[in-house]
Amino acid sequence: MLGRALTSTLWGMIADRIGRKPVIVVGIFTGLVFNTLFGLSVHYWMAIATRFLLGSFNGLLGPIRVSTAWAMGLIIGPAIGGYLAQPTEKYPKLFPANSLFERFPYLLTSLCISAFYFIILLSCIWLPIFPMWAESDRRLGGLSLSSENVGQVLAITGATILFYQTFVYPYVVKLLGPINTSRFMIILSMALLITYPSIAHLNEPWLSIALNIASMIKANSVVTVVTCSFILQNNSVSQDQRATTNGLATTLMSFSKAIAPAGAGIVFSWAQKHQHVFFFQGGQMVFLLLDIVVLIELIWTFKPFLAMPEQFSLS
Repeated sequence: MLGRALTSTLWGMIADRIGRKPVIVVGIFTGLVFNTLFGLSVHYWMAIATRFLLGSFNGLLGPIRVSTAWAMGLIIGPAIGGYLAQPTEKYPKLFPANSLFERFPYLLTSLCISAFYFIILLSCIWLPIFPMWAESDRRLGGLSLSSENVGQVLAITGATILFYQTFVYPYVVKLLGPINTSRFMIILSMALLITYPSIAHLNEPWLSIALNIASMIKANSVVTVVTCSFILQNNSVSQDQRATTNGLATTLMSFSKAIAPAGAGIVFSWAQKHQHVFFFQGGQMVFLLLDIVVLIELIWTFKPFLAMPEQFSLS
């Protein structure tokens, strides 16, 4: 994310000048290379360096803004990560001990992602806190889920986003407009976040049912707000400035995502040590802070924070 924050605006400006296709091809090719090298990392510094370079050369998000593609990534990515990481432990008959995949336990996942990169590259020459919370022990306010369970939840969530974005979202925005749609979904997200601590107290099968339903609703709320923001953002500038504008937006987003994991880790660590206080236990405090962030997002949809394009002024 730091690499993306440092270069996204530049990639957007380059795309506006020389065209989007060359930037997309460069982003996919370098992603294939550095993603594979990440899977071959044997030292922490190598893992950090390859991820930084992957982000620095990822000029895709400025020229391309498609939430449905992100949804497809949510289907494929978590499933690959959940089921194929550490294959010698999960599938010892297929990946025996002392093999290459024991030395590099995440190489298989990286190779699979790189294979997708390669396929997309050929076609071009023609997308929370949640896993930490879900995998944490129940006594610490988590759900005690395995990586396979988390991957399954996220994959199902991604599938619903793909369906929602394709068949439902266009009609909702046409009816309410992008601004009112965003406000409704933000309020829905706030209400949903309040329920998450209670989900941790459920037993199977109600835990899986509630978690899947909550995750699907939350993800669709987020993707709705993001897509509506893209619409407003792209209509705020002329066509020849859109990649630069999206690049600038990606810079700010990547900067936030660069500092968010450390901040989330600190808050989550604090929360696990304060599970038995009388008022606002640790898990509740985490989701309360998330609700505050979402509330700020809601406030920003009103004047004077939101400068609405003329075509949406009555929405």
